[in-house]
Amino acid sequence: MKKESRGIQSIEVGGELLRALAKTGEPMMLRDLAREAGMTPAKAHPYLASFSRIGLIEQDETTGRYEIGALALELGLISLRRLSGVRIAQPKIAALASQIGHAVSLAVWGTHGPTVVQLEEPGQPVHIVMRAGSVMALLETATGRAFAAFLPEKTINAALESGLDRQGVGYNPKRPVKGAKIAEMLTEVRKHGLARALGDPLPGVNAFSAPVFDHAGHVALVITAMGPEGTFDARWDSPIAHALRDCAGGISKRLGYGMTVAAE
Repeated sequence: MKKESRGIQSIEVGGELLRALAKTGEPMMLRDLAREAGMTPAKAHPYLASFSRIGLIEQDETTGRYEIGALALELGLISLRRLSGVRIAQPKIAALASQIGHAVSLAVWGTHGPTVVQLEEPGQPVHIVMRAGSVMALLETATGRAFAAFLPEKTINAALESGLDRQGVGYNPKRPVKGAKIAEMLTEVRKHGLARALGDPLPGVNAFSAPVFDHAGHVALVITAMGPEGTFDARWDSPIAHALRDCAGGISKRLGYGMTVAAE
């Protein structure tokens, strides 16, 4: 029987606060965070002060609420990047950005919905409200629409009804989450194998997004190419569209998509 390594109890106790914050997924007041972690506010406060100093959490100066800090986000992104699909895609999207001369991002389905894990920019970067760690709104962005069109309907309906992506770039709190227009929009994405955004939600920026599938046919990643509307050809059959489809298709193939295993 393997002997359990000796740990530091105070770190494990404080870890309950981080676990509670991660589980809730939203900024929390001290009293609520302490309650979820099973301790008093007086006991929780010193832990939170130490976590704040090293960047695991941060406190909003206006509301006093605690949320995940820069170091915790960085660790989470490192974990996401270690996934095999992300590792395979990283050099591919860098090559795609050089090929088309526009920015290219890589996103996964994260805790709060579509989450950017890498952004590759060409020599002349486009000014966009996006970085590694950004969450993209499900219905308002090309990245989000690609996930919405190809993830299981049950998953997307639950995400929309709960406002999972409410912290996302472009999120519209007044958006409808059901209806004929949304169904038509997602049908168009499936038809072309691409989602498209034309100057909305980012004024002056066009974008295409393509899904990457794994061996089981599930959406593993979404690749998005974006650039200024004056130079980004957003026709469905444009060279950019073809290059993006080819890139996503190649990564899908590397992940085993479309391959069948003969029964023994």
